[in-house]
Amino acid sequence: MSKKYFGTDGIRGRVGVYPITPDFMLRLGWAAGMAFRSMGACRVLVGKDTRISGYMFESALEAGLSAAGADVMLLGPMPTPAIAYLTRTFHAEAGIVISASHNPHDDNGIKFFSGEGTKLPDEVELMIEELLDTPMAVVESSKLGKVSRINDASGRYIEFCKSSVPSGTSFASLKIVVDCAHGATYKVAPSVFRELGAEVVVLSAQPNGLNINDNCGSTHMGQLQAAVLAEHADLGIAFDGDGDRVLMVDHTGAIVDGDELLFIIARDLHARNKLQGGVVGTLMSNLGLELALADLGIPFVRANVGDRYVIAELLERQWLVGGENSGHIVCFQHTTTGDAIIAALQVLMALKRRDEGLAQSRQALRKCPQILVNVRFGGGANPVEHPAVKEACARVTTAMAGRGRVLLRKSGTEPLVRVMVEGDDEAQVRGYADELAKLVAEVSA
Repeated sequence: MSKKYFGTDGIRGRVGVYPITPDFMLRLGWAAGMAFRSMGACRVLVGKDTRISGYMFESALEAGLSAAGADVMLLGPMPTPAIAYLTRTFHAEAGIVISASHNPHDDNGIKFFSGEGTKLPDEVELMIEELLDTPMAVVESSKLGKVSRINDASGRYIEFCKSSVPSGTSFASLKIVVDCAHGATYKVAPSVFRELGAEVVVLSAQPNGLNINDNCGSTHMGQLQAAVLAEHADLGIAFDGDGDRVLMVDHTGAIVDGDELLFIIARDLHARNKLQGGVVGTLMSNLGLELALADLGIPFVRANVGDRYVIAELLERQWLVGGENSGHIVCFQHTTTGDAIIAALQVLMALKRRDEGLAQSRQALRKCPQILVNVRFGGGANPVEHPAVKEACARVTTAMAGRGRVLLRKSGTEPLVRVMVEGDDEAQVRGYADELAKLVAEVSA
């Protein structure tokens, strides 16, 4: 069955535009509570990022869950992976995250975690959707859910993050600039790195509800690049609004993307005979990552774009490490979902073991020129399926004669078509990407 509301990463959209409305969130809380309660006694953790609409949706979900008889434990602003972790440790039936990740403040969304801290199975999402289409019935008063707040949630998660590196680890020799995107990592991330001994310069950690991801964080790296140079720091770390993406900047100010960070982590595990299989990337992973891993004898497979698909592939193969070039990196040896702070710590440990700086350590991966153009469209028919677009993609693929690849895909979270062309000739790649993007825009008009 196809889903009516759930996309690849929960339910997301513009605040005030259905279904991202208070009345829908009330019903969603009730439907989720009923679905989880059908599996037994029910406790649900609810956390959020720092966008202003989180207060409104938190209250609506809380009321709906209580009406279904589910107990609610409120976490306040916390990174998405922290909610996955705390859902496990509190033995709750589910966790709910109110966040639109890297999107601006006027978007918001809902993500769910199972009691194991993983994405909800499709059958549970379908059950919630079916309940959304039924009349909302409140349980009798004596069975209403109770609501409490977990006051030590941040401290618990900070200790968990620190436990992902060997006991006694010190980063006292490192000066790090950390950009928190005015988002959910604004309290915990600086504490983690400071408590492990690093000198930390903090950027974008004054959330006001409206400035999340606003010209900062992993989607806008300029501020971090400038700060790393100005502070003569060893490196910079950028998170997105909900703390499940991480990118870095080396001491020269150069951006180090998710493919490169994934390679550094995988190479370190491989060198210590702890990789347990290969690496999962996506259709957007740079060809250079595949080639660099192959040089080390590390298998590499591509999943569809989205951490949900990376995680599914890892679980099927029983591998440990995967990720996306956008900075979603999954380290199953430590946690159950993509976790930006955990991933950053694994990179720092890999650098420490090799006694290398980030600029040096990334050199073993030589990225192929890859041009990505986002084309906004107004909805309706998927431009990727247009015959003229398909014909042009086939023609470009043939013209590249095995020296590159073309990928067009519709975003699962925004009204965008992502046009990606990759090859060994940057000028040629850019020309083809611009040509295809222009065609997509024309057929979308």
